[in-house]
Amino acid sequence: MNRVPFTATSDLRAPMPDGPGARLDRVHAAVASLAAEERRLARLGLDDAARRCRGQRRYWEFLAAVFTLEPEPDPGSATALDWDALLGRGDAA
Repeated sequence: MNRVPFTATSDLRAPMPDGPGARLDRVHAAVASLAAEERRLARLGLDDAARRCRGQRRYWEFLAAVFTLEPEPDPGSATALDWDALLGRGDAA
């Protein structure tokens, strides 16, 4: 997804929080903001923009489903998933 985000909370360049609760909060905020933006674009009759916004919202809804399935981390384990790397936002530049 190389498009400009429709809302600030759906910007894929922003880092994903480390904690599972914070991650879900960020994802749910992105979904809510994109749903509101999609409704606004539809009211304005901007069907193509509303369709692209819906595509971004569906991506964030997928992330919400994935993060909901994530097991709670073991307090004694130092292993944590690197979500930025998994989502292709590494420092490869």
